[in-house]
Amino acid sequence: MSETLRGDCANCFGLCCVALPFARSADFAVDKSSGEPCRNLRDDFRCGIHTRLRPSGFSGCTVYDCFGAGQKVSQITFGGVSWREAPETAHLMYEVFPVVRQLHELLRYLTEVLALPAARPLHDEAAEALARVEELTRGTAYELEKLDVAAVRARVNPLLLQASALVRAAAGGTARNRRGADLIGARLRGAKLRGADLRGALLIAADLSGADLSLADLIGADLRDADLSGADLTGALFLTQPQLNAARGDAATLLPEGFERPSHWAGRC
Repeated sequence: MSETLRGDCANCFGLCCVALPFARSADFAVDKSSGEPCRNLRDDFRCGIHTRLRPSGFSGCTVYDCFGAGQKVSQITFGGVSWREAPETAHLMYEVFPVVRQLHELLRYLTEVLALPAARPLHDEAAEALARVEELTRGTAYELEKLDVAAVRARVNPLLLQASALVRAAAGGTARNRRGADLIGARLRGAKLRGADLRGALLIAADLSGADLSLADLIGADLRDADLSGADLTGALFLTQPQLNAARGDAATLLPEGFERPSHWAGRC
């Protein structure tokens, strides 16, 4: 995956640590409102507890990724001038950041489509869509603030669905449709889910240990605290690093190329 679609904290003004709100919970140790800098944000815009977020009660931070939107908003949209240097731009910057984050998520999915051999019939259309979305991300702050992101997603989603169908049709598995299914806490140990449609499925705390999830569509699936120990996620479609970070796994979990094994997973190599 392109480095431009990965968060680069060194070139960001700590936007996820300021713009986004969070509530005291199992994921966050404190309450924080939108526009309020996190108490752990340093003067250099880096996190003061980055290496110990989980034991410090901020596990929610470890499952977030801006997909590169932070550095684009910081360095391109606002020309490298931070909200500390120009406080009058702060509110607009905080409004624009989540918009660009959603656009960058679409760029990430479209980039994946272009890398899927089975989706070759859609590559020209995907390339055109990617160019259009990329152009939107480079609009002015005022254009981005007013952008109808839902409409952009609605135009891109059919293409993602078609790409998923092409890949899963070639999977040779059960290709079960569990789209949006409520599978919270489900016992799916060793389940044969190769090529399954799990878009938006609620898999919170599900037991997927030893399950075959190869070539399954996992776009938007909620994997919080799901057990992926020994599961096969080879070629899983539209999977993101934050989804893996939210789950549990081990050294035997098979991951798609380009993904990092989360540091909190048991037996991580």
